[in-house]
Amino acid sequence: MTEAIQIRVEGEDRLPTLIYLPGIHGDWTLITNLRQSLRGRVRFVYFTYPRTLEWSLDDYAAAVEAALAAQNIRAGWLLAESFGSQVAWAMVGRGKLALAGLILAGGFVRHPMPWIVEPAGSLCRRSCLRLFAPFYLAYAKIFRWKNRSNPELLENIREFMARRTELDLRAIRHRLRLIAGNDPRPLARAAKLPVYGLTGLVDPIVPWPLVRGWLRRHCASLRDYQIIACADHNVLNMGAKPAAKKILEWMNA
Repeated sequence: MTEAIQIRVEGEDRLPTLIYLPGIHGDWTLITNLRQSLRGRVRFVYFTYPRTLEWSLDDYAAAVEAALAAQNIRAGWLLAESFGSQVAWAMVGRGKLALAGLILAGGFVRHPMPWIVEPAGSLCRRSCLRLFAPFYLAYAKIFRWKNRSNPELLENIREFMARRTELDLRAIRHRLRLIAGNDPRPLARAAKLPVYGLTGLVDPIVPWPLVRGWLRRHCASLRDYQIIACADHNVLNMGAKPAAKKILEWMNA
């Protein structure tokens, strides 16, 4: 059984609204650095997806929209991280929200290497939890040491580790299949809202030269695409301060 989508809202209603859609991990545990960097400057809305094995991207989009409507949020900016970009394009296509802009953070339109996405999902079989666990543990230890003076972030790292279960890996595998089968390029070509891109310098998961090249050629709404040298695919976490600065610049343009 999967839990329902969860939503949190941080910041006053008078502030501009920034709606964060998480990446393939599906939760809010890796966004603390950015939230802290943006605190007091935006109304930050963020989600944890259910560990569903059945939802389509349209189902994800509908669930996000319903959760926002329950909070009386009907407009804002989308900040879409990696897998979240696929949910974001579905929301753009549905046209239910008044979107001021879309920021792709390690995100993409059609994945530039879709032929590797489905095989990657095969690593997320139920028997592979013990294969992934050492990598999760190493990541958590390094990140905990770097942020040992930040209690809020340390608590989120503990939550990140607690959420990495067998069902969680199966949900990740399902999301990878959704990526592999999705092609929102017609939506990107026709998009009217401003589109921005943000990524880390080293990103083997979603190679940014291919993403940026396609957007520049085919997405007339692309306004800017920035590379943050100190970050990787997880640009909103590893490059939180420069990412926050650029996001605020775009939102206030």
